[in-house]
Amino acid sequence: MVYGRTFTMKKSDILRTPVNQIDMERIQTIDQLVTAFQGSSIQSRNLGICARVWEKMLMDKERPTIIVGLSGALIAGGMRKVIRDMIKYGLVDAIASTGAVMYQDFYQAMGGQHYVGTPTADDKVLHDLKIDRIYDTYVDEDMFEKTDKYIGKMLEKKLKPGLYSSRQILDFMGSITDDESSILHTARKYGVPVFSPALNDSSIGIGLTVYYKDNLKKQRVTLDSIKDNYEILKIIAMSKKTAAIYIGGGTPKNWVNDAVVMANYTFDRGIDGHSYAIQVTTDSPHWGGLSGSTLEEAQSWGKVHTDATHRTVNMEATIALPLLVGYLLQKGVWKGRKRLVYDWSGDDLKSIKKGDTV
Repeated sequence: MVYGRTFTMKKSDILRTPVNQIDMERIQTIDQLVTAFQGSSIQSRNLGICARVWEKMLMDKERPTIIVGLSGALIAGGMRKVIRDMIKYGLVDAIASTGAVMYQDFYQAMGGQHYVGTPTADDKVLHDLKIDRIYDTYVDEDMFEKTDKYIGKMLEKKLKPGLYSSRQILDFMGSITDDESSILHTARKYGVPVFSPALNDSSIGIGLTVYYKDNLKKQRVTLDSIKDNYEILKIIAMSKKTAAIYIGGGTPKNWVNDAVVMANYTFDRGIDGHSYAIQVTTDSPHWGGLSGSTLEEAQSWGKVHTDATHRTVNMEATIALPLLVGYLLQKGVWKGRKRLVYDWSGDDLKSIKKGDTV
């Protein structure tokens, strides 16, 4: 007893596991580096544990449906093929994204590029040259405008008037490009649904608005955001387990978390939250949000299961995501996992079945 406190543990019970000192003379692969991180400290340990949690999602014999939320300047940051490979190798089963991420993927599929820039540029000069800046990356405003108008034109030309979810509109966009490096094209190819619950807040929304204006007095394609809710709820309701991966936060994260709660209300699913969850973020919870709560706070809402395996790493996504995906690809944990086959017959999700092996 010291100063009135009684200790039930010995020092040796606590000081048991030394921090792993990273040995870069021996480490030669991403797999080896991220594995070493699992025994290190601070954010490298969190990153290593996030990788391990994602690995557990993929290896779970009950085959959880893995839903990834994407936000931030990921395509401008060079993550396009990393995200595309997540789909190709079956690391995710469904996507919820900001409209901007999917628009910039489509912009590149149409021949646009992201260019190396600087955050110290004279933005007035850039404006006059019709160059848009995304931190240290430049894009061509003329090509953006051309892409916006093309989206509107193709909606008018190719889609029948009616109510469409963002999944249907993004699937359509994936169908009008043959770019094998495209996220939307690859998602369509492998049947991975892509949602954007705030599609209006993007250049795709601008394209939809151009189309709306040009067809104001006609029957037209209309974005039905509640249909988005219904479709993601059906995916969750038909899944034995769900797992969430959040790259950033914002609307995609909050929407996927809320969807688990809504599925319980709407379909009496009876499973209280995601069974696994990881998040890559640079946000801080003490400002009152962390883009829709910490994973721990989400447990109080039933968004993340109270027994869930989860971890957050506070790291910028263009560093963390390639390391996480590189670890999984090099370990080969995706091999043998069966893809999900979604039957979207008619105006509803009829079933989810296991399909071919990845």
